[in-house]
Amino acid sequence: MQASPSDPSTMSRPPSAEQHETAAESRLVDLYEHPGHLLRRAQQISVSLFHDEIGGVITPVQYAILRMLSNHPGIDQVTLAGLVAIDTSTGATVCARLEEKGLLIREVIPHNRRQRALRITAEGKALLEELIPGLQQLRKRILAPLNEAEKQQFMLLLNKLVQENNPQSRAPLARLQTDSCDED
Repeated sequence: MQASPSDPSTMSRPPSAEQHETAAESRLVDLYEHPGHLLRRAQQISVSLFHDEIGGVITPVQYAILRMLSNHPGIDQVTLAGLVAIDTSTGATVCARLEEKGLLIREVIPHNRRQRALRITAEGKALLEELIPGLQQLRKRILAPLNEAEKQQFMLLLNKLVQENNPQSRAPLARLQTDSCDED
C-alpha cells in the first residue's frame, strides 16, 4: 500500500526538541525543516485554492495588479510592478493581458513617452467586486487549519517575515512615493 502525499502522517517531520537542542543546530537533512520549502508548498496550495475559488477568470498575479491599480489609478507600470513586488517585464506582460481582456487601459504618459499610465476599466472594477465572495472563501480555506489566535499570529509573523526579508528579494516590494508632505 502506497502512502498518500497529502496524508500528514506520512510526511516527514522536523526532529523533536529532544532530538535537537535548537533549530540552528540542525543539519537540515529533513526537507520539512527548510522554511523555503514549506513556503513554496504553501504558495502551491494557495494558488490551487485560488483557482478552486475563482476559476480560470483571473490569475493571482492578475488579481494583485488589478487590486493595486484600483487603489492607485493612473500610476505607471514600473511603479505598479514595484507595489505588487514583481519584476517590470512580468508586470508589463500581465498588464498587456489584462488590457486584452478589457480590464485595464494603458495610456502613454505625455511627458514620458516610454512609460504607461494605467487605469482600471468599469469591467475591471466589476470583476473585482464579483471576486470578493470567492476571495473571502479562499482566505477562510487557507487559514482553516488554524484557530483564531493562530490565524492572527500567523498573519503577523508572515507579514514580519516578508517585510524583514524584502530587501533580499529579486523584485522587492516598493512603497508609493507621494509628492505631498505631512503638515503639522
